[in-house]
Amino acid sequence: MNIENTKAQMRKGVLEFCILSVLKEKDAYTSEILDTLKNAKLLVVEGTVYPLLTRLKNDGLLNYRWEESTSGPPRKYYGLTEIGQTFLNELSGTWTELSDAVNLITNQNQ
Repeated sequence: MNIENTKAQMRKGVLEFCILSVLKEKDAYTSEILDTLKNAKLLVVEGTVYPLLTRLKNDGLLNYRWEESTSGPPRKYYGLTEIGQTFLNELSGTWTELSDAVNLITNQNQ
């Protein structure tokens, strides 16, 4: 069994939740989102994030706006829609339940 593949699948499973959480407080452009995820040690690449942002936008969870940049081309800033905020709230509850259950199981044997 390949442990790296299992680790990657675990990270991939929470990526959507993490991206929505990053956008909870303020709108951000893709590089900011990637930096936040990387700073949290969630290893992701642009090729993973761009399609996910597009899917979340198409699902009505995110919107975006273009903003001029002083250091290059305009930037696309993503933000949560009302539906996205509701979806994030539901995911947060599910995450808490899941996290508590996993912690209970994994800490039982210690």
